[in-house]
Amino acid sequence: MEGFFKVAEKFVSINGEGTRAGQPAVFIRFVGCDLKCSYCDTSWANSHGAPFEEMTVDDIIRYILSTGIKNVTLTGGEPLMQKGIDKLLRSISEHQEISCEIETNGSIPLKKFLDISSRPIFTMDYKLPSSGMEKYMCLENFDCLDSRDTVKFVSGSVDDLKRAKQIIDEYKLCGRVSVYISPVFGKIEPSEIVEFMLNEKMNDVNLQLQMHKIIWDPDRRGV
Repeated sequence: MEGFFKVAEKFVSINGEGTRAGQPAVFIRFVGCDLKCSYCDTSWANSHGAPFEEMTVDDIIRYILSTGIKNVTLTGGEPLMQKGIDKLLRSISEHQEISCEIETNGSIPLKKFLDISSRPIFTMDYKLPSSGMEKYMCLENFDCLDSRDTVKFVSGSVDDLKRAKQIIDEYKLCGRVSVYISPVFGKIEPSEIVEFMLNEKMNDVNLQLQMHKIIWDPDRRGV
């Protein structure tokens, strides 16, 4: 229905990833994604027939404000593919007390969102080979990011780590954005990532574990 967003879930928890990891946050998770990563842990929200709640811009803003939490994370799925997402972002930006972050998969051009006053923070994935989705990455997005933003590399193998380093060096990401490497849960040991980072002298790159999967059951929703 036009004017409505399909919201898979909404909840208050802590940020599990990014520069605000460990801080309280309001999460709005949208249905649907344009990618199909091999390791996706929210495929239930992307499948045809996924359950959702219809919410307008005003509904979402009202919910966010009711929580009393200032950090807002829009996630999915892929939030930037939602019709009317620019209207929601502009509405959120009118509330100076809210700090909005978008978790985006790296395939959607960011340029069209840069003119939003108090634009959101972008936490952007770069999909590595084991995801099966690297060919869909929008490389022009690297030019749209600045010190407010994060590029995240979810790695499932040493080959993934090698590719991550290549991209980090080629686009000179360190010093321009925050850079994080996270393991695909259950596919690679964090110690392997640490060893690689030390051997390659990956200064200014952060290892990050998915905090919510450590605190709660890895398959639990709403956290």
